[in-house]
Amino acid sequence: MRISIFPLTGAVLYPGLQLPLHIFEPRYRAMIKDALARDRRIGMIQPQRAEEGAPLYSIGCLGKIGEFEALDDGGFNLILEGESRFRMLRELDAATPFRQIEGELIADLPDQALSPVERAGFEREARRFADAQGYAVDWEAVTRLDDLSLIDGVSQIAPFDAAAKQALLEADSLPARCELLVQLMQFFGRRDSDDGRVTLQ
Repeated sequence: MRISIFPLTGAVLYPGLQLPLHIFEPRYRAMIKDALARDRRIGMIQPQRAEEGAPLYSIGCLGKIGEFEALDDGGFNLILEGESRFRMLRELDAATPFRQIEGELIADLPDQALSPVERAGFEREARRFADAQGYAVDWEAVTRLDDLSLIDGVSQIAPFDAAAKQALLEADSLPARCELLVQLMQFFGRRDSDDGRVTLQ
């Protein structure tokens, strides 16, 4: 399928989750107008480098524009609702100001769940990570989330670098994403003594 894409470093979307976006660049205003006139769908995908026209990673997520607000300056505030991961097959030579690709949707396994041991191990590591980072978390609300909402939700908002976020998006199952997320929390939880940051290359 042809997908109009919004390449944005550090921004990932998962099926079933939402991503708020503020659209202000003219080319992406045009993309949103085009999407609203057609099927309301655009693809979120990360560029491999933070520069104009950079190559794209191969996996992204198709989203449908839900609530939106057209602003007086021509921009948009909108909520993008994740529908399906996709694999980019090739970038198209498009006449539009925004980039377009040919992609295929990825059929994720239905009804994925974690074992009790996996869930408990994740929650334990998440508490350690949140404490180390100084985050305030409503743990009672966390325990009420289903496995998929919990793991994908944390993967989407976690303060990891672009390469780590991409690795999580590309994980081919919920248990695999959970295991990688635990490893990343352990890795990023080790703060560098000089600048307080670590990165995953």
